[in-house]
This record gives sequence, C-alpha cells and structure tokens, in this order.
Amino acid sequence: MKYITTLGDQTFEIEINADDQITVNGQRLSVDFRSVSGQPVYSLIVDGQSHEAYVQATDAGLEVLLQGQLHIVEVEDERQRKLRETSGGPAAHSGEINLRAPMPGLIVAVPVVEGQSVTKGQDLVILESMKMQNELKAPRDGTIGHVRVRNGDSVEQNQVLLTLD
Repeated sequence: MKYITTLGDQTFEIEINADDQITVNGQRLSVDFRSVSGQPVYSLIVDGQSHEAYVQATDAGLEVLLQGQLHIVEVEDERQRKLRETSGGPAAHSGEINLRAPMPGLIVAVPVVEGQSVTKGQDLVILESMKMQNELKAPRDGTIGHVRVRNGDSVEQNQVLLTLD
C-alpha cells in the first residue's frame, strides 16, 4: 500500500514493502518503528540513525514532535487520495483546531493572545518537557480563539492549550 504524506509544502510517496523496508519517493530505506511502552512515543531507526518521536492524531492531522520541533503531518492512502481528488479537490483546512499538549510538561511561554491573527508556522506555545523546550506552531493561518494556559502552568498530555479558528 502506498501512502501520500504532506509535511508543510512537501509531499512524499511512501510505500511499505516489508516490516523493515520502505520506499520514500523511490528511495529504498531500512526502518525500525516501534511504540515505547504503549505510549505515543516511538523509536524510529532509519538506515541506522536513531530518532525518538511523539506522535498523536489531532483534528489537523498527525502531530509529530521530533528533535524539539512540532510538525503537522497529513497522511492519505492511495484510495483516500483518489476519492478526494474525484470528489472535487483538496480537503478543507478550515474550522476550529484544538492545539493539544503532545506530552506532559510546563508552559514556558504563550506568545499569542485571543483574537490575534497568526500565520502557518508561527509559535503558539512553548512547552518544556524532559528538559527540552518544544515550540508548538500554528498548523495553518488563522485567529487565536480561546487561550486555556498561561506561563508556568503544568499541563497533561492531550490537554487543550488553545484553539485556532
């Protein structure tokens, strides 16, 4: 099965060949991808290089926290993509999005206020977890709805931090 993955302005075609082999845009890679202790933390080894990622499904797609950067990733399989293309175009990127904490931590900064217009990629919340500061960014342009946290707040995984309209 092939999957079409969108990360920002880049699109990747990924085919799972076997449990330990994938092809990304025609390049064959050796991979090992495992959940750690049933948590949304994954160990990923690609061609011998080790990575740790936090992965969580949200309204906007998959939130992937990798090397201190939060990425919003959209994934469609071949059938979903064909259905979307034949039904009249791209999926809607509108409506309210709840920005959730990808892991428990401490709010270091909230550099936005309710009613503020933001652009895709702009910092919305800085979350410290495991001695790392993680920048949670806007997955698209929009307006900040309700801000539910302040500097110094402790948050739990999946807790809604703010809404983006």
